[in-house]
Amino acid sequence: MEMIKGIQGHGYYDELVIPIIENTAYENELTDSLAKAIEAYPKTTAVLVRNHGIYVWGDSWISAKTQSECYHYLFDAAIKLHQLGLDWSTPDHGPIQVVKGVPSVDCRMNVSKKARLADSNCNGKPFTRCIVLDIEGTTTPISYVTDILFPYAQNNVGRHLSATYASAETQDDIKLLRSQVEDDLKQGVIGAVPIPSEDAEKEEVIAALVANVEAMIKADRKITALKQLQGHIWRTGFETNELKGIVFDDVPEALEKWHALGVKVYIYSSGSRLAQRLLFGNTKFGDLRKYLSGYFDTAVGNKREKRSYVEITDTLGVDKPSEILFLTDIYQEAIAAKAAGMEAIISVRPGNSPLPDNHGFKTINSFLEV
Repeated sequence: MEMIKGIQGHGYYDELVIPIIENTAYENELTDSLAKAIEAYPKTTAVLVRNHGIYVWGDSWISAKTQSECYHYLFDAAIKLHQLGLDWSTPDHGPIQVVKGVPSVDCRMNVSKKARLADSNCNGKPFTRCIVLDIEGTTTPISYVTDILFPYAQNNVGRHLSATYASAETQDDIKLLRSQVEDDLKQGVIGAVPIPSEDAEKEEVIAALVANVEAMIKADRKITALKQLQGHIWRTGFETNELKGIVFDDVPEALEKWHALGVKVYIYSSGSRLAQRLLFGNTKFGDLRKYLSGYFDTAVGNKREKRSYVEITDTLGVDKPSEILFLTDIYQEAIAAKAAGMEAIISVRPGNSPLPDNHGFKTINSFLEV
């Protein structure tokens, strides 16, 4: 799973299908099997020959004829190319682009320590390889979440559950909610009510689920069971054009700029990854997902805990946590990211909560200041 990140367009949590075919005594005898693999899996980029190696195709086939070590070599090379923003499909990569105020790759890798100290571009400033963005209060107005998304989900819980009750997806949502509510009841969480057993009437189960979800939304709980269900409800809203993603006007321009500079941009939000993709895929500026390299939600941990940012750092595969810049509107999240070694900047937007005096973080009012 760590190696999936080396394949263009894929992240740690995505699924990558690589077909496996049987080996033969001679490579030219693999032709039919390889052709069938291409036909069956047109979107994949590689095929694994059992006990032999990996074949990668672009405009033509390239044989990686080695033993098992070849897997590690190829994927490690792919990951490095991906991290450096190089296009693997052509040898004409061009020069590594330099982000303003950031040392180039040549400066970091090919210059002696003494020379780096004398170079104005190698002045010890953090090397920003990745930017991780919060959503609410950072890319998107808080009012959009509190006044549009939350009410839409709350008002449509019953309708959604009734319409999709028998589907495997909704049954999985219900299973997660059952588990969460059982824990809430044990801990005496206000608003938690028992959910009837699976063999109870559908209407009884849905009524209990609606009551619990409404209480969770009212308390603004950042839990996976709630966020997963909300994401599925919002998906319907976006598909029917009842919902439209909203971001601040400076966000698209900044995303395009960072993308052009080779900086990888990720999202880390308490909303589900599905909800994140829906929001950025349906804005008045068009589909902004082309500028995003991946999505993180509470599956990696609470946003106010250091270990969550350590997990993100490990996932992104950077050399140092300081190569990641985290933008958020929440002081406690900035503290947690900083504790994990990341650089952190606090976004000051209309409607955001006031910051503590002497908080010690750089603040911005627009992404264009980054």
